[in-house]
This record gives sequence, C-alpha cells and structure tokens, in this order.
Amino acid sequence: MPTQITALAVSKSFNDRLVLDSVSCSLAAGERTGIIGENGSGKTTLLRLLAGRERPDQGEVVVQAAGGVGYLAQDERLTPQATVQQIIDRALSDLRAVEQRMRRLEAAMADGDESGMAEYGELMTFFELRGGYDADARVERALHGLGLRLVSRDRTAGSLSGGEQVRLRLAAVLAAAPEVLLLDEPTNHLDEGALSWLEEHLRTRRGTTVMVSHDRVFLERVVTSLLEVDADRRRVVRYGNGYAGYLAEKTAARQRWAQAYDQWRADVDRLREAAATTARQVAPGRPMKDGNKMAYDRAGGRVQQSLASRVRNAEERLRRLLADPVPPPPEPLRFTHVLRARRLQGVVLDTADIAVTDRLDRTSLTVMAGERLLITGPNGAGKSTLLGVLAGEVAPDGGSVTRRGRIGYLPQEPHPGEPEETVLAAFARGRAGEAAGYTERLLSLGLFDRDQLTVPVGWLSTGQLQRLALARLLSEPSDVLLLDEPTNHLSPALVEELETALTGYNGAIVIVSHDRRLRRRWRGAHLAMRATSTSATKC
Repeated sequence: MPTQITALAVSKSFNDRLVLDSVSCSLAAGERTGIIGENGSGKTTLLRLLAGRERPDQGEVVVQAAGGVGYLAQDERLTPQATVQQIIDRALSDLRAVEQRMRRLEAAMADGDESGMAEYGELMTFFELRGGYDADARVERALHGLGLRLVSRDRTAGSLSGGEQVRLRLAAVLAAAPEVLLLDEPTNHLDEGALSWLEEHLRTRRGTTVMVSHDRVFLERVVTSLLEVDADRRRVVRYGNGYAGYLAEKTAARQRWAQAYDQWRADVDRLREAAATTARQVAPGRPMKDGNKMAYDRAGGRVQQSLASRVRNAEERLRRLLADPVPPPPEPLRFTHVLRARRLQGVVLDTADIAVTDRLDRTSLTVMAGERLLITGPNGAGKSTLLGVLAGEVAPDGGSVTRRGRIGYLPQEPHPGEPEETVLAAFARGRAGEAAGYTERLLSLGLFDRDQLTVPVGWLSTGQLQRLALARLLSEPSDVLLLDEPTNHLSPALVEELETALTGYNGAIVIVSHDRRLRRRWRGAHLAMRATSTSATKC
C-alpha cells in the first residue's frame, strides 16, 4: 500500500529538553496505528507533528491526504458560548462550503451558464470522497454512539460537563470523516457503551487512523500496528500485528537479550580458560633422541612462539569482549513479601466509620491477610482518599483505623525524591549504607539504564517518576500493597509485567484502577464506590 504519512529524521525540543531525536517512521494508507509509551515520552508531541500543530526543529513530516486531516487534541477547549450545532457545523465547514458552491453552480447551469461544469465535477468528486451526502447521518450516529443523543443542539458548550465536551469534540471530528484521522486519547471520558461504539466505528472506517492511547483493551481491539515512543532514548520503534504482535515482539526481544548475554558470558569464560591454559603450557618435554640439542631447542622455540601468539590472540579477543559487555537482562518484576516464621493471618486492615470532610463519606472496610481487593468508582467517590487513610498518609476526621504488618503504598501522583537528588540517591534514600551500594539492585529491575542513575529527579518525566516510585516499592518488603492507579504513566509492556508481578505476590493487595484490562483480568473482591456517597458494596 502507498505511504501516506512520513516522518524523516524529526527532532523536537521544548525548553532545551530534547523530546524526540532523529525520529523516522512511515504509515501506509488505511493503517490503524496506536502511539504508545509512558507519560512524558513524547506521544502527544509526535501526534501534533503529524497533525501540523507543531513544527520539527529538524527533519520533515509529510502527510498526503486529499480527503483532509482531522485532529482531536487531548486538551482543547471549546468556546463556552458556542452551541452544539455551531460546533458540529464548524467541524463540517469544508463540506458545507463545497455543498453551497455546488448549489450555486447548479443554479447557474440551470440558467444556461455551463462555464462552471469542470469545477462542479471536481467539487462533486471531493464531496463524494468525503461522504458529503452522508454527513448529517454521520453526525446523528456519532452523537448517539457517544451518548449525546439527548443533548439539545441549542445547548452551549459552557453548559456541558467536561466529559460531554470531550465527547462532543470527538463526535464532530468523526462526523467530518477526514481521510486521515489523528486522535489523542480518544477513550477518555467514555463509558463502556461509547467505548464499544467507538472501537467498532474505527475498525470499519475507511482511511488512515493514528491514535495515542493508554487503553490496552482499545489497542487490542482496534490497531493494526504500533509506534512506541521510548522516553529514555527519545526514539520511536514500530511494531506490526497489533497489540498482540507488540507483546510477542517484546517477549522475543527479551529472550534474544538473555541469549546474547549467555553467549557473551560463555565466550568470556572460554577465552579466559584458553588464555590461562595456553600460558601454562611449555615446549614438550620429550627427550632428545639424536643428541642434536640445537634442533631440539629450535623446535621448542617454535612451540613457545606459537603458544605465546595464541595467548596474545585470546587475551586481545577477551579484552574486546570485556570492553563491550552485554549487560544482564533485567529480572522479572516481583514484589518483596515478608516471609516470617508464621505468615500473617487474620485481619491486616480494618476501618470503622472513617471520614474525611468533603473527600470521603463514612466508610468501614476490612481486609484479610492475602486478600485482593479492587476499588472502582467515578471521580469524586473518595477512592484515593480511602487509600491515603489506609496508608496513614491522610488523617481521618472521624472513625478508627487498625493496621498490621508492613505496608507498601504507591500514590496516584508519586514524589519519589527531591528535585536535586539523583535517581540513585532517591532510590537509596532512607536505607543503610552509601547510595552507590544500591546501584546493581536498581539496575537489576530494568527500570533505568546505568547512565540515568545520575540524572536529577527534577529532570524526570511523569513516567520516569512513576518508574522510580515503583522501583522503591518493589525493593522494600511488605505484607500489604496499597496501589492507586499503578498502571498510570507506564508503557503497556511495563504494565503487563507489573500485573504479572502482582499475580505472584502473596500478601494483601488493595488497588484502585480504571484500567479495563486489569479489571477484566481481576481475580478477587471488588468494592464499587459511588460519587454521591462512599457507601459501597464489596463483593
């Protein structure tokens, strides 16, 4: 298929911070591509470059789309006074203008003026290519599918909720039916019904679609290829065969790394042994048979020269291997659990009528040792406040809290270190000994490279801060894990690894999450909190 979108050696910086470094990628017509990566990696920047909303510092972006480009920004604000109908008409303005021009040309031709026939033919081709005759029907389908069917067209944007405004912007850009569609986090603020409609719409639409998304279920159901933005190397890696292909390639890459490391170690051991063994060898101690000492010494000298050459050769090859080592692959993530002579039993967390003014209504909750509890609910239900109280980070205005065992807590917006601290110093803070003594432990987690250990915490992206907080949590023993949206800000591959680590953890887990894939796979109790009152049902 022909290439429709191309980025050639594109670099982009903000405030002297390099975000993308010589990135090149291309997308064929008709592809459905997801852009993934941790928060702060440059996903939105890449999409804005493709949309022409940003210009690269270096390189070039080429988009060939006679049928137009539609772009849904994540943080765009609607004009508060604009009505729903005006916002839709603005999205369809190109089609409306073409349709009006066609009507004028039709009237002129009806009066015998045929000078505009060629233009009329071109406009009709464009109008049909963009689905102009179906535009109003598309508007109705989009509003209905995204849960806005009952919203009056006379309502102003300022009277809509934040979620309704996002869905209205999405409906408008979908109704315009551009040839190239660029969407930044289109699943935000959508309920299950709207998500299903959007997934089906994107799977069946004609044209090229590029989507920034953290929603793994959405990616799994919609995309045919993936571009992963690497926050550490500021590069983009392409993966084919959808989300399943991405995970398979990540697994294969880790296996290749392990094989390369094993081969490197085997080569180093072999060369060390060869050099040591050869160096110990001497000329054969055979006796002289003909009494010719000169010939005997010459033969021994040749043997010694050959052995010395082989030793030098082995040592040189060993030197090159040691100068360019293959680092060991990171260990699979796992949480350290406290294994005591008698494992904790019974209640580990117990709250009775705890409350926090304007944040958490009266709530009672009991968690047993080894129990797994998923907490869900809309924004404002008090989920994060409840976890903060359980962790001892938030003091309740009333009620009582009882805790047993060591508690590991990951807040939704972690602050794992001071801005001037290095990554290694922040990881080692509060632990015995010098920070340098924790280098190999941090590296073994695979969350940071060696050259990142001296980077100040203040320079880290949101995703890197989450990784640092996760690294501290992974390396401290705990009996209870309290995790507030732990999949936020992380790359999908790391999220998958984190879920596997949670599966292998033997302690109690209380987790707040909106992640559809995590919730779909959850095996444990479920607490559904409500926005108007935090009284909830645990099942």
